Amino acid sequence: MNYRHAYHAGNFADVLKHTVQLALIEALQAKPTPFCVIDTHAGSGCYALDGKEAGKTGEYKDGITRLLYPDLQRADQPQANPQTAQALPPLLRRWLDAILSLPGNEGGLKLYPGSPLQAARSIHVHQRDGYEALKAMLPPKEKRGLVLIDPPYEAQEAEYKQIEKTLKAALLRWPTGIYAVWYPIKLRSQVQPFHRWLQRCGAKRVLRAELLIHPDDSPLRLNGSGMVILNAPWQLDETLREPMRALARLLSQTRQAKWQLDWLMQDGAPPA
Repeated sequence: MNYRHAYHAGNFADVLKHTVQLALIEALQAKPTPFCVIDTHAGSGCYALDGKEAGKTGEYKDGITRLLYPDLQRADQPQANPQTAQALPPLLRRWLDAILSLPGNEGGLKLYPGSPLQAARSIHVHQRDGYEALKAMLPPKEKRGLVLIDPPYEAQEAEYKQIEKTLKAALLRWPTGIYAVWYPIKLRSQVQPFHRWLQRCGAKRVLRAELLIHPDDSPLRLNGSGMVILNAPWQLDETLREPMRALARLLSQTRQAKWQLDWLMQDGAPPA
């Protein structure tokens, strides 16, 4: 695998993914019973934004930094003090406050937490194929929880087929689990077959959340990203609506960012 997430940590796609992840974890925390979080393609728990990898691309400046410095077009001025804007929806404020509370971020944003750190509790690390490992881990003893699938998509068509195969088997073993899949958006035509498959995958509810900062018509760049949540918790769409609207406003670049939040499946059927 050639992909290394350290070059992309904290970019606009991470912001969407981790906002949805926090909403899902908080939904699970609403009940007092234990739950698990399985991250099939976990990377490092934390990324240094002042390291050589992040410094080479600077992608975080058009991602997480735009939320912390909402009044700056490019938030790399050393004299600026990071602060969570009061205008942000509460979900985003809680997420940013948690990031700023990390040891090492006392004087400003230097570290960005990956999805394992954001879900950190009692942790077990497995160095193996994430798709294969999932078979052995389901159903979890807790009976409740979240599976996060976030592969590198180096071969997009093949990756989608592998995700479909994995989800089909996972739903048979654990039909009540929550499954969240992140995906890149370059050409819309590359994503549509996966969305059609989700409408017949057997999950009763599938929520789609997408953020586009460029038109989805070029294979040469990351134009946007999305998350699909199978067996989405009750009212997750309402929880995400204002944060999605805020992300579109804050992460816009050369054009107004577009966002989409809708159901691919609800109550066992596609929307009319």
